Amino acid sequence: QVQLVESGGGLVQAGGSLRLSCAASGNTFRSNAMGWFRQAAGKEREFVAASGAAIYYADSVKGRFTISRDNAKNTVYLQIGNLKSEDTAVYYCAARSGGGASRLVSAYDYWGQGTQVTVSS
Repeated sequence: QVQLVESGGGLVQAGGSLRLSCAASGNTFRSNAMGWFRQAAGKEREFVAASGAAIYYADSVKGRFTISRDNAKNTVYLQIGNLKSEDTAVYYCAARSGGGASRLVSAYDYWGQGTQVTVSS
């Protein structure tokens, strides 16, 4: 069982940046592929970034967002920069119990509660 707790969201002006954190419990963190997703109001949850043996990004965030992980702290980060109003969403951290990094929501077995990011123009 893996428990995930996100933090770091908030209100930021367009062009600004934030660092989201996801603290994971369990001693299998090193072997888990991790992902970040987001869900805007009235929209479906969408892929943002994932980290496993490979790293993937959604086209909409390439060059602005960076996923990283600190296995010693059981934490995965999402550095988000040059924020735009369309980045406003609840951001979720997710973990797979097996398999590599994936862009698919259905591939992930564990989810955090989410952290709100609001970008003001």
